[in-house]
Amino acid sequence: MGSDVSDLKQRISDLAGLMEEFHLAEAEWESEGERVSFRRRSNLVVAGTYSTESGESAHEEHVFPVDPEPVPAWPSGVPLTSPMTGIFYLSQSPNAPPFVQIGQTVSPGQVVGLIEAMKVFNEITAPTGGVVLSIVAESGQIVQPGDPLMYVG
Repeated sequence: MGSDVSDLKQRISDLAGLMEEFHLAEAEWESEGERVSFRRRSNLVVAGTYSTESGESAHEEHVFPVDPEPVPAWPSGVPLTSPMTGIFYLSQSPNAPPFVQIGQTVSPGQVVGLIEAMKVFNEITAPTGGVVLSIVAESGQIVQPGDPLMYVG
């Protein structure tokens, strides 16, 4: 029984860690009649555990405080956002120079990065011309549709 509790604690800790790492609002894990779900409420993480093995619905909820993250101040300008889920790269290869740098002027249609999705590298182009004000996505970072990659103004 003690091993089961420590295993459950480890799974809960792992799930909470993944939530923090990937900035998820909700996460859930289910296996062998046990379900653990998390949802974020402001600066709290709520962990709920459910058991359905006996057919009865048991529910237990724990609230864990989470240090609030500072809200980043984004520069003005036009955000260049990710059109898809994938891994963002600032250069063609690890040893190649970046496509763009902060302060560089870009033209509409100019390649500013790559997103690897399903082993295919997709060129990301500037929708508008201007100066690169900020690059907010790191090379090698997983991005989702709508995530800002950089700002051009």
